[in-house]
Amino acid sequence: MQDQWTIERLGDLHGSPVYDSAGEKIGKVDEIYYDMETERPEWISLGTGFFGSKRLLVPVTGASARDDGIAVPYTKAQVEDSPQLDSDEIEPGVESSLYSYYAADNYATDTSTRQVETAGAGAPAADEGSITRKEEELKVGTRPVEAGRVRLRKWVETEPVSADVELTRERAHVERERIDEPVSGHDFQEEEIEIPLHGEEPVVEKQAVAKERISVGKHAEAETQTVTDTLRKERVEVDKDGVENVDEVD
Repeated sequence: MQDQWTIERLGDLHGSPVYDSAGEKIGKVDEIYYDMETERPEWISLGTGFFGSKRLLVPVTGASARDDGIAVPYTKAQVEDSPQLDSDEIEPGVESSLYSYYAADNYATDTSTRQVETAGAGAPAADEGSITRKEEELKVGTRPVEAGRVRLRKWVETEPVSADVELTRERAHVERERIDEPVSGHDFQEEEIEIPLHGEEPVVEKQAVAKERISVGKHAEAETQTVTDTLRKERVEVDKDGVENVDEVD
């Protein structure tokens, strides 16, 4: 939410640090330039001590409050290179150059009838007494953290297996054939022949085969989480001390 600035609120920050978009201090709040018709603050003049003889301006629009000062959405280099102010008033031509430089499309570009002066030099008379009420606002953001880990671990285990295999082998068979033939000049002697028989036996070998690929991927899921905290808020009570002629205006 954009901060709503008033002359009084910015006046309370006189001398406070001004930080650029990277959080680097670029100067201090020196003067506040406002539109006399609307009494709306338009520009913050940075203290000249840091920049020598330069008087540099940054738009009030887009500035946000910090605990110890103001932050503006521009870099230090952008502010240093901005058009400079040579007087106590912002002339229409200078203001047009500032609008164009900061690309402030939400500003009015017709500055021919605009009169801008510094707060304190021509500003409306301040109240005789005032109290600025402040309160804290809750700003919730996110930051990346490690929420856990997924681990893939591989190990080796042994299990018994069995398989059937068909084996073949040769089997001998003996045949007897009856013959009746005369044999002449035969010498009776011992005789022996040997016939080899063949067969198969199991042969086992192992081969590694890839069976499955396991991979881990990531994707982001959104969830809503409720954050609770306490905020401090200042209250102002009007003690009339028996006085009846006191009007309260919101």
